[in-house]
Amino acid sequence: MKLNVDIDDKYDGVYVTIQAKEWTKEIEELVSKLQQPASKRIIGVEEEKSILLSPEEIDYIYAYNRKVFAVIHKQAVEVNMKLYELEELLKGHGFTRFSKSVIGNLNQIHRFELSFNGNLCVYFLSGSKEYVSRKYVQDIKKSLILGVE
Repeated sequence: MKLNVDIDDKYDGVYVTIQAKEWTKEIEELVSKLQQPASKRIIGVEEEKSILLSPEEIDYIYAYNRKVFAVIHKQAVEVNMKLYELEELLKGHGFTRFSKSVIGNLNQIHRFELSFNGNLCVYFLSGSKEYVSRKYVQDIKKSLILGVE
């Protein structure tokens, strides 16, 4: 992919033009990222206090007993959003589906190991770990190898 940036006083706004031979998944994802509002923080709830969470710090987010929690440095913080809403919001930040109830931050992965049942055990930089179900293993491997979010 080639990138061309033209900064000039003659422009009164920001214009993005994509030129390609054909429509690809990469272009679709790029357009999707450009159209997303720039959300920098997520609000978590801890002991009746609202706290701001940066997506870069989150290892993974999971749903349990109809509640959603974000894990930062092995600590779970409740988030008052649905898992699918967070998945859509955080796509541009390197998050992807790990299982039916977990989305994980690919940028925080330290290493991973394939377990005997076909699941993938992901170890994060913080030391926490989570499992990727077999259904999502190939997508995760592809994302990590190709750098696709």
